[in-house]
Amino acid sequence: MQSIVERIECARAHEIARKTPLEQAQRLSERLGARVLLKREDLQPVHSFKLRGAYNKIVSLSPEAAARGLVAASAGNHAQGVALAAQKLGYQATILMPTTTPEIKVQAVRSLGAEVVLHGDTYDDACDEALRMVQERGAIFIHAYDDVDVIAGQGTIAVEILEQHPGPIDAIFVPVGGGGLLAGVLAYIKSARPDTAVIAVEPSDAACLHAALEAGEPVPLDHVGIFADGAAVRQVGTEPFRIVNGRLDGMVRVSVDEICAAIQDLFEDTRSIAEPAGALAVAGMKQWVQAGGHADVPGAARTLVAIQSGANMNFHRLRYVSERAELGEEREAIFAVTIPEQNGSFRRLCSALGDRSVTEFNYRYAGDTEAHVFVGIELREGRAERDTIAGELRDAGYHVLDLTGNDLAVIHTRYMVGGRASGVERERLLRFGFPERPGALRRFLELMSPDWAITLFHYRNHGAALGRVLAGIAVPEADYDAFEQYLEDLGYPYVDETENEAYRAFLR
Repeated sequence: MQSIVERIECARAHEIARKTPLEQAQRLSERLGARVLLKREDLQPVHSFKLRGAYNKIVSLSPEAAARGLVAASAGNHAQGVALAAQKLGYQATILMPTTTPEIKVQAVRSLGAEVVLHGDTYDDACDEALRMVQERGAIFIHAYDDVDVIAGQGTIAVEILEQHPGPIDAIFVPVGGGGLLAGVLAYIKSARPDTAVIAVEPSDAACLHAALEAGEPVPLDHVGIFADGAAVRQVGTEPFRIVNGRLDGMVRVSVDEICAAIQDLFEDTRSIAEPAGALAVAGMKQWVQAGGHADVPGAARTLVAIQSGANMNFHRLRYVSERAELGEEREAIFAVTIPEQNGSFRRLCSALGDRSVTEFNYRYAGDTEAHVFVGIELREGRAERDTIAGELRDAGYHVLDLTGNDLAVIHTRYMVGGRASGVERERLLRFGFPERPGALRRFLELMSPDWAITLFHYRNHGAALGRVLAGIAVPEADYDAFEQYLEDLGYPYVDETENEAYRAFLR
């Protein structure tokens, strides 16, 4: 730990990185009953903290070593940090990026003078190719997080926080991907202010640090969610894990909806648009406070810091963020309500909902006996009101499903209500992540047996590396083993939703 702290104190990140503001978030402070301070790393030249570690690593190399060439693998922020650092120091950098990387990020890296090589569908594919290139060229690999000089560069954020706020800080919330930022911040804070709690925040669908802490060592995740792509790492770094293991004061895992709500919070407080990973710390802070974190500290006396780590947001993702933010703040509930298929039923349901504000109604005639209504309702009192509404509807004699946290319902079904097909047998329903590149659909179709029928297909572009696809496929029971082999050969991440209650209510 002392060695890392000394490296942080000697780090040269300030030669390229801005000393970003530590500013109060007034709205969040009022809502959480604490003084909330944001460390605005989104204001760096590349709109991310990654510049600090990349530059500190590269500037530590001898000119002879750096002249052999610099190679990195990244889908965005680290790539821009390496490119800008190499440009400033006069070195040539080659960045391996997945073919699914949005063009805006590719162009951003190229504009900084780096060579971009697109390879594979995932970060892991790009990283493997980068390591092969390092061996072939004798170049230097600039790791995004598993390197002590990179960690030291990121740790300069903690130095600035303590300089900017010399008074007591109750907790600092740090987003986690590979762990480099967390390791640097924790090492310095625990050396200078051991009483300040350091809380790690991860996406719940990419919680590689949580998995490592449970296993006692870094372990790969079977599946990594890609919404918070800046923190979508399969396995936490070995060196970051060594530093943080046993020293963390807490961990929080947050959902996609909570991240979207935090993006909205940051916009309302700062008029800035954080990328999903950039809003992780705020999402974790909110959950931690609501769960009673530091309950022994009077609300008005608490000072909480969140690192707003990046702002490299694809514009087209904002639509999705807006949709999910209401759910993340528990300002909307989504229900499936079964009503009798008879005159006046719809009107009676509306009466049962009273004067509540309805955000969405989806209904279509589906038979002679009953109908399913997909309804969204604005909430003013969060989860308690949601439970009250469900209870009132059940007391009125309705069959009710609370679909508020059901991804199939939120992402797909709400746009497809009424889409039933008669005469379809042995239908399998699956949610896929399609690589956003030409040929992805063709591959999906070409590998499929001509004996299987596509019975449903729904896709929405969310501006991410993977497109969200819902597909229904009629597969004879005798072909189930062949179908499983098809899914394995296809290689796209998927979730089997055949037994999902939203599917049964509206589509099956």
